[in-house]
Amino acid sequence: MTKKTALVFGGSRGIGAAIVEALARDGYDVALTYVSSKPDPMPAPAGATIKAYHVDIRDPKSVANVFGKVSSDFGGAPSCVVANAGINVPPGPLGQFDDEKFRDLVEVNIVGAYNILKGAAANVADGGTIIGLTTSLVRFAAPGLGPYSATKAAVECLLRSMQKELAGRGIRVNGVAPGPVDTDLFRSGKDEAAVQRSAGMSPFNRVGDPKEIGEVVAFLASEKSSWIAGQIVQPNGGLV
Repeated sequence: MTKKTALVFGGSRGIGAAIVEALARDGYDVALTYVSSKPDPMPAPAGATIKAYHVDIRDPKSVANVFGKVSSDFGGAPSCVVANAGINVPPGPLGQFDDEKFRDLVEVNIVGAYNILKGAAANVADGGTIIGLTTSLVRFAAPGLGPYSATKAAVECLLRSMQKELAGRGIRVNGVAPGPVDTDLFRSGKDEAAVQRSAGMSPFNRVGDPKEIGEVVAFLASEKSSWIAGQIVQPNGGLV
């Protein structure tokens, strides 16, 4: 049987790196993308290949090119595409929100996700899976986070429509919407009191671990989730 390939956009650190690790462990060869500095080589389970590609998801040509490279380098179309790449910016009330920061959110989190998902729809193998990362904040209103949450809500709309469009090819499309997760990006600009406030949003009084999100994505990429399609799965420790 030909080995399956997964393409993880935004797979160099944090949740993305945990997704890469989980998929490689489960038998995928994994292509991952990064946008700034090239990541150090990731340890791969025996028999697995992990390869990194530089991609600017805001540029549709850059996204289209990586699908071609992955297909050539790994000997076929990816069976799983994960749209994890995205950004956040400092929160703030909508009335005082920085216009340029909002444009940044839109360009990366909406336009970038659109580019990834459009490429995935055209290039993922029949019978494959497409998984988009969003946020539980779409359903848990928090002051200062409206602009960020709105960009992720847009991604969820794209995912749900895609499922209706691609079901005829046997492709399953789902979203994963974590609550607060302990990554470098999450901790950036936060003191310990802020981290604890986020932990207190869950009845378990902690934030998530990236590996916990990686396991959910790996499950959705597997045949164990064969009857899950068009859903937004929320690993958030009871936040919502």
